[in-house]
Amino acid sequence: FIELAGEINTSMPDYVVSRVIAVLNEREKALRGSNILLMGLAYKGNVDDDRESPSYHLMEKLETLGAVVHYHDPFIPEIKPSRRFPKFAGRRSVEPGPGYDLILVVTPHDVFKTLDFASFGVPVVDTRNIVSGNGAWLYGA
Repeated sequence: FIELAGEINTSMPDYVVSRVIAVLNEREKALRGSNILLMGLAYKGNVDDDRESPSYHLMEKLETLGAVVHYHDPFIPEIKPSRRFPKFAGRRSVEPGPGYDLILVVTPHDVFKTLDFASFGVPVVDTRNIVSGNGAWLYGA
């Protein structure tokens, strides 16, 4: 069972990427060239530890497929160098807002629970079930 759990965890980024592609396709938008805002780099909510975070795998997969990925994480203002994902070092957190084609919620930071995602006017893929149905185009993952 432990091996199966590990396989499921390893395959989750692929599943999330497939959901992102499906949501964009519903809006007649291709992933290539889309601006994606990834909400949260930390491996769990309300911490600044990004080791073992699935966010980097998602960023890598989305960018490999041609998306332009930005991130917002109030606990990680800048990505530190790492051996596994050196190309992300130095990237800085951006503020959420309009101008993205999709928002992808990856880390359940408490501050995200109070954001008005509907005001951004773009679909939200929520992998942590923290966004309330407040008028946002909300999709689970």
